[in-house]
This record gives sequence, C-alpha cells and structure tokens, in this order.
Amino acid sequence: MDLFSNTNYNFTKWRWHALAISALIVLLGIVQIARNGLPLGIDFTGGTIVVLRFAQPVTDAAVRTAIDTLPGEKVVQQYGDPSLHEIMVRFPQTQNQEQGFGLEASSKQAVAAIEKANIGKFDVLSTEVVGPVVGKELQSKGIWATIASIVGICIYVALRFRLIFAIGALVATFHDIFVVLAMLSFFGYELSLNVVAAILTIAGYSVNDTIVIFDRVRENLRLMRREPLDKVVNVSVNQTLGRTLITAGTTFLAVLALYVFGGEVLKGFAFAMLVGVVTGTYSTIFIAAAIAIILSRREYSRRAAAAAPARGTAAGSAAPEQPRKPRRNVRVS
Repeated sequence: MDLFSNTNYNFTKWRWHALAISALIVLLGIVQIARNGLPLGIDFTGGTIVVLRFAQPVTDAAVRTAIDTLPGEKVVQQYGDPSLHEIMVRFPQTQNQEQGFGLEASSKQAVAAIEKANIGKFDVLSTEVVGPVVGKELQSKGIWATIASIVGICIYVALRFRLIFAIGALVATFHDIFVVLAMLSFFGYELSLNVVAAILTIAGYSVNDTIVIFDRVRENLRLMRREPLDKVVNVSVNQTLGRTLITAGTTFLAVLALYVFGGEVLKGFAFAMLVGVVTGTYSTIFIAAAIAIILSRREYSRRAAAAAPARGTAAGSAAPEQPRKPRRNVRVS
C-alpha cells in the first residue's frame, strides 16, 4: 500500500494516447469478427455435444474417420487435459436439420460408429443436447439481458452524477464489452451462456470501479472549485489508485485460479473475466475520466460562446449617459 499512497501520476496527460489505443483494439476486433465471425456455442445455435474419454491416446483424425459416414458436418477436437485423452464431438443443429438427422439420434449413432470402428475403449462423459427453439430463445434473452444492464447502468450513473459522467461510464462499459468480444474471437473461444454471464459481470465490475472514482471527483469538486476538471480527476484517480489496483489484483488472481483449475467448461467464462478485469481497470482510469473531461470542456466552450453575444448585445443597447449640466447657485435677496 505504501507504493500507492500520496502518488501524483499524471494520468490525464495520456488520455488521447489511451483513446487511440482503445480505438485501435476495438477496430481490429470488429474486423476480426466481421471476417471470421464470433463462434456461437451450442447454447445459442442448438445441436449435440458428446464428450468421450478414451483409455489410451486417440487422435482427432481417427475419431473423425469413424463418424465420417454419418450425415451432417461434424466437429471433432481435443477436450480438456490432453493426458486424459478426452475427445469432443459436436453436431451443429443447422446441418443436422438439413439432413433430417435428429439431435438425440446423432449422439447415439456417433457412439455406435466409434465403437464399430474399434479405435479403443472409451466412456461417454457427457451428452449435451440443445434444440433449435431453445437456442434461439437463449440467444435473444442473452442480447436483451446485456442491453438492459447497460441501459440500467446509464440511468443510474446519470441520476447519481452529471450527464457527462454517465456518458463516460457508458463509453467505458461498451469499450470493455467490445474488447472482451474481440479477444474471444482472436483466441477462438465460443460465445456461450457462461461467457454472457461473464460479460454482464464485467459490465457491473467496470461501472462499480468507475463510480468509486467519480464519487471522489464529486467530493474534490467542492474542495477544488477553482481548479480545472482534468486536475480534479487526476487527483481523484491518484487518491483511489491503491484501492483500484488491489481490488483488480485480487479479482484477477481468483479468476486466474478458476481458469487454470476450473476445467474446460469454465475456460471461456474465466478467460472473458481475465480480460474484463484488466480492461475494466484500464477503462476506469483512462477512458471514463477522459470522456468526462472532453465533454466538460466542450460544454464550457459552448456556454461561453452563447454567453458572449448576450453580453455584447446588452452592452451595445445601453444608452450613452448624458452629461449633467452644472448647477448654478441662485442667490435670493
């Protein structure tokens, strides 16, 4: 804590550099998603996933060859710890429907085909079946849940603080969500219900951290009335720096343990949370405060420009003062 007490770092000096870096990352993420798309998990697309554990090492190609006679496009890949020899077989819902291949039947026929190929003994660890109607409903609910959370955050911050602070918090929240989606696309993680839960958690985490700084800004505005907003923000960020970094650090370590030891099912959730904690802390210091400073200066310039003609008109319409005639002393005898 001594490293973060009485600090005087000039964070606001680098706001334009931070905004440029963030814009570049978001732009690259949009290009990546536009080119390759964001892979949707079975929760949203519908389909069947079968996880098999073999008693001996088995290659993806051997399993793919065993089920090659089944209709529809299959996805076969290693799953979990390589030392456990686990294979995941996935049948996307769209191809299965076109071939008239039932979702539950796909898992049974896949298991039968692998047994017939005699590539080794195995156990079926899990079978997950999601129908097309459920997948579309979950996708719709996930989108609306994200939108509702962002709108609620915006209203709350707007009521508690000035509008410019609400806009700064909203931009920082959108920034964090886009960065997380971009990283998911870069590293090939699927968008599942677990990842949607992580995104909602990140939105709340980012706004909570932003509100702590904005609360300190509001307090310092009363004490530093003659100081510009960028200096007040810089002082406030330095005063809350220890709390921000320690909270982010402990959260990051907890999520890192979940990522390492939580298993394959929680990999996407933990990865999204790791990225979200880092970008949430970064956006609180550099994005939300920077947007508030920029909007505050524009608001001040607009008010000054509107007030200048009014003062000039009032001064020009005043009638010139007439010189007074000297009074004569009249003596009455």
